[in-house]
Amino acid sequence: MSVVVSSMAIPDEHRPTPPVPRTDPRGDPFLRTQFAVPALPVTFLRRDRLLKHLDEALATPLTVVHGAAGAGKTFLAADWASARDRPIAWLTARAADQGHGVFWAYLLEALRLAGLPLPPDIEFPTEAGRVDDGLLLRLAARLETADVPVVLVIDEYDRVTDPEITDQLGFVLTQAGRGLHLVLVTRTEPLLPLHRYRAAGAITEIRNAELAFTPDEAADLLAMHGLRLPAADLGALLERTRGWAAGLRLCALAAGEETDPRTYLKEFEADRTTIADFLLTEVLKRQRAETQDLLLRTSILERFCPDLADALTGRTDAGLILAQLHHENAFVEYLGHGWFRLHPLFGEILRAHLRMSRPGLETALHRRAAQWLRRSGSLAERLGHAAAANDWQAAADALVGDLAIGEIFTGLHSDELSELFSGMSADPASPATDLVCAAREISRCDVERGLSRLERAAQALARPSVSSVDDAADMAATRLSCALLEALAARLTGSPGRAERAAAAAVRLQPEVPERLLEAHPELFALLHTYLGSARLWAGRFGEAQAALSTVVDAGRAASTAQPRKECLGHLALIDYLKGFPARAERKALTAVTAADSWESPQVPEPGLASLVLAAVAVDRDELDRAEALLDAAAGARRSWPDPVARAGQSIVTGRVLLARGDPHAALEAADRVVPADVASPWAEAHTASVAAAAHLAEGRPDKAVKLLEELLEDEPVCLVGAARAELAAGRTGAAAELLDRLSPRGDVGPAITVRVALVRAQMAEGTGDLTGQRRLVAQALREARRDRLRRPFREAGPWLAPLLHTVPLRALAEGWLMPGPQGPGGPQGSEELPVIEGLSARERDVLRRLAQMMSTEEIAADLYVSVNTVKTHLKSAYRKLSVNRRHDAVHRARDLGLL
Repeated sequence: MSVVVSSMAIPDEHRPTPPVPRTDPRGDPFLRTQFAVPALPVTFLRRDRLLKHLDEALATPLTVVHGAAGAGKTFLAADWASARDRPIAWLTARAADQGHGVFWAYLLEALRLAGLPLPPDIEFPTEAGRVDDGLLLRLAARLETADVPVVLVIDEYDRVTDPEITDQLGFVLTQAGRGLHLVLVTRTEPLLPLHRYRAAGAITEIRNAELAFTPDEAADLLAMHGLRLPAADLGALLERTRGWAAGLRLCALAAGEETDPRTYLKEFEADRTTIADFLLTEVLKRQRAETQDLLLRTSILERFCPDLADALTGRTDAGLILAQLHHENAFVEYLGHGWFRLHPLFGEILRAHLRMSRPGLETALHRRAAQWLRRSGSLAERLGHAAAANDWQAAADALVGDLAIGEIFTGLHSDELSELFSGMSADPASPATDLVCAAREISRCDVERGLSRLERAAQALARPSVSSVDDAADMAATRLSCALLEALAARLTGSPGRAERAAAAAVRLQPEVPERLLEAHPELFALLHTYLGSARLWAGRFGEAQAALSTVVDAGRAASTAQPRKECLGHLALIDYLKGFPARAERKALTAVTAADSWESPQVPEPGLASLVLAAVAVDRDELDRAEALLDAAAGARRSWPDPVARAGQSIVTGRVLLARGDPHAALEAADRVVPADVASPWAEAHTASVAAAAHLAEGRPDKAVKLLEELLEDEPVCLVGAARAELAAGRTGAAAELLDRLSPRGDVGPAITVRVALVRAQMAEGTGDLTGQRRLVAQALREARRDRLRRPFREAGPWLAPLLHTVPLRALAEGWLMPGPQGPGGPQGSEELPVIEGLSARERDVLRRLAQMMSTEEIAADLYVSVNTVKTHLKSAYRKLSVNRRHDAVHRARDLGLL
C-alpha cells in the first residue's frame, strides 16, 4: 500500500486533544468482549513448551499461531498473555468484515485499553469503509518510539479476508520496527507475504503439528478429568485424534460420564459424540457446497490425490479445493507427492454423515475408487474398495491380475486377505473368483473344498475363451496363479507328476507376465519351487527336490519369501535326516526355527516340519521328553499343511518315540496310520515299515519283521539295517551279513545308518568269537556316534553291548555323552545335549554375547541401556529356550548351536 502524508498537517502542539470515542465509525458502541483475554476453562492444561516458544518468539516482530479449529490456539495465546508481567493488547477480529475503518478503530481501542498513550494526531477513523493513510503512518511512528515494545495479539485473524487491511497491517508492522510485536492467531495462513518474513528470519510460527498434544500432555489432560489410560490405549487415542486438543477434551468429558471410561475411549463412535457436532459446524458447514461434496465423497478413502478426488466428484477442481483446505487447516493433511488424507476423526464423522444424507452413494463411490485405483494405486487399496462395494469380481481380478495370490500363503497378509474375501459367495463364478476361493479354503486347511474350486477354475481356463479375462497380461497372470495352486494341490495330494506339469506351465507362462509383477511378487515362484520340492521329496527324488528347495533358500531375504524359505529349510533338513545325517539336519532345522528373529515377520507361520525333524534327531539322541515336546510343537504349528510329507513324518517319529518308551503295540498303531496320497512314497513306506518291524522285533517276532521289510530292501538303507537285525535275531547270521553287504558300496548314507550297521556287525562278530573285531566295530560306532550324540542305536543294540562299554578302551570313547564320566552323566536327558525348540530373540542374543565376555548382569544392563530386571528376564527366557540352568551352560550351548 502507499501512505500519503498531507503537507497541510497541523503541528502536534497546536492540535487539540480529541476526545476518546466510545463508538466505532458506524456509531455503534465498542463490544468490550473483543478486547478481553478469553477466560481459561477449569480443565485447561498449561503447556510449558509452547509458552516457552511464545516467549522466545518475542525476538521476531511477527508470530503466527495457526492451526485447525479446536487446536488450542486461542487458549494458548490467552494463557501466555495472562502470564506476562506487562499488559498485552488483545483484539478478537470479529469486526474485520465491517470495513477498514471499523477494524482500525477496534485495533486502536485495543492499544488504548492496554495502556498505550495515543498522541492527539492519532484520531480514530470516522468512516467505516476507509482509514486515512496518515493515521497509519503516525501510528507506526508512535509505536517505533515506544519505551517498551507493544505486544498486540489479534485472535481469529482468519476473519480478515480483505487484502487491503492485511497490507495496512503489514505496513504498520514494518514501520514500527522494534516497537511492535504482532501475534496473529488464525486458522489459516495470513495474507501477509510470509515468504519474505521467513527469508528475513522475522517470523516465528507455531503450527498444527506443534499444537498437537504429546503423549505426556494427553495423559496429564486426561488425569485432570480423573482418567488414566495404559500407554497402549493412550497411544491409540492419540493416533485417532492426532493430538487434536478439542478432540481430546471432548473425549475426556464424554468418558467421564461413562461407567467404563477406558472402554469408551477405545471404542467410541465419533459420529455419536459432541466431536461430530463441533466438526460439522465449525469445519464442514463453513465450506462451500462443492467443497462439502468433495469432503463427503473423499471420506471413503484412506488417502487421495486430486485426480482420484475428481473421479469421485465428477469435477476437475479438486486440486485447488484440496490445496485451499490444507491451507485453511480444515482437517485435510498433506502427505507429500500430491497425496492428501483426512484427519481420522473428521473422516469417521464425514462417512457417517454421507451414509445418512446420501444413502447408497457410498457403495458407488467405493466402486469408482476401485476402478480408478486399478490404473494407479496400491493393491491393498483396490481390494479394500472393491470389497466395500461388494464387487467381488473386481476384487478377485485385482488380486489375481496383480499376481498377488501367493500372499494368501506367505503369512504376511494371510489373515487380512482371508478376512477381506470372507464375504465372497460362490457367485459370480469366474477363474479369478474360483482361484481366490480355492486359495482361501486351502489356506484354512479345508483342502477338499479348495481343490474343488481349483478344478473349476482350471476347467474354465482350459476353454478357448474366458469372458471375464480380456487383457493378455491378466490372462497370463491368471494362468500363472492357477499353476501355483496346481503345484500346491500336487503337494497336498502327493502327486509329483501334477507338480511337474504345474511347474512346466509356470515356466512357459513366465515370459508373458509383465516383469514388474514378477519383481513385485517374488513369493509366487518361491512358493512354486517349495511345492515342487515337497512333491519331489515325497516321491523320493532327493537330488531333484534339493535343487528346487535350494533355489528358494538361496534366492534372497525378501520378507514375502520368508515363509517359503522356512519351509524349504525344513524339507532340506528332512532330506538330510532321511539320508542319516542328523547333525546336518539339525542345523538346517534350527536355522528354520531361529530365522524368524532375524529376517521375518512374527506373522509368518511356524515351521512345523523343522520341529518334526528336530524331534526325530532328539529320538536318535534318546532325548525323549524333548522329542515329545517337539512333536507337539510340530502338530500345533500355525497353518501347518496337512500334506503327506508332514503326516508321514509325524507318524514315523511318533512310532519311534513310542518304541523308545517301551510301547511297541502303540508304535505299531502309529505306523499303521494311512497317509492319503496319489502316489506312494518310497521313504515313507520304508521308514513306516522299519518302525513296524522294530515293534515286531521287540515283541519277539523276527520273522514277521523280516517279511514286512523284504519287499522294500532293494533301495532303502533303513530297511536293510532293520532286516539284518531281524535276521540276526532269528539266528540267520549269513542272511544278515548279506543284507549289510548290500549297503557297503553306498557312500550317501550318514552316521545314523553307519553306526547301526557297525553295531549289527559287532553283534555278529560276537557270534563268531571275533572279540577283537567286535571291539573294533563298537569303537568305530562310538567314534561316529559321538560327534552327533547318537545314543539311541546303543540303547537298541541289546544286552550284549553293556559289558563291552565298560572295558577300558571303549569306556573312554563313551564317557561324558553315552555313559557317566568326569563331567557328569551324559544320559538321555543330559541338559547340554538338548536342542533349541524356539528361536532366540535379537536382544537375547545380545545378552548372551555379553555373557560370553564374562560381563555381570549389571554391566550387561549398562551396556545395553536397559534395566537389570530386563536383563534377568532375557536370561531366563534364553535359559528356557536353550534348556539350561546356568550361565556357563547357556554360553556353551549357544556356541555349539552356532548362535554366538
